[in-house]
Amino acid sequence: MSDKKPQKRHKALQPLSREHHHGLLLSWKIRSGFSKNIAPERIKRYADWFYENHLIPHFKIEEAHIFTILNDDHELVKRALADHRRLKRLFTEESDDIKRLSKIEEELDKHIRFEERVLFPEIQKIATENQLALIEEVHQEHDFVDNIEDEFWK
Repeated sequence: MSDKKPQKRHKALQPLSREHHHGLLLSWKIRSGFSKNIAPERIKRYADWFYENHLIPHFKIEEAHIFTILNDDHELVKRALADHRRLKRLFTEESDDIKRLSKIEEELDKHIRFEERVLFPEIQKIATENQLALIEEVHQEHDFVDNIEDEFWK
């Protein structure tokens, strides 16, 4: 067992971590829908809504203001950007819904855990107070409003 305590997230990054929580919930909702044999079209409709309303703006903030704290050639940034590209492709490609949703569920979960456990701690370690203040300024937290038209996961 590890003696390592989780690093406290700087308040500038906390809203992004809360958004990550909603992304993990999307993965859970997809898994839950599969386990309940919900029609893939219903799950896809919700996933597409989440992508448009939450992931796209989240990715834009990360790419413009978070990842730039490390340089473009940094391996962690390269991985995060590759993950974003892969997720964007998965959400927008036309293919078998079940296979695509399954990949989204896995890739999103893996990506968020990478950012929370590896990338954000590294960024937090080297970010200046000015950089963190800028993140707070450009990323105003909003209450998460879910799409509850079809709560297939319940």
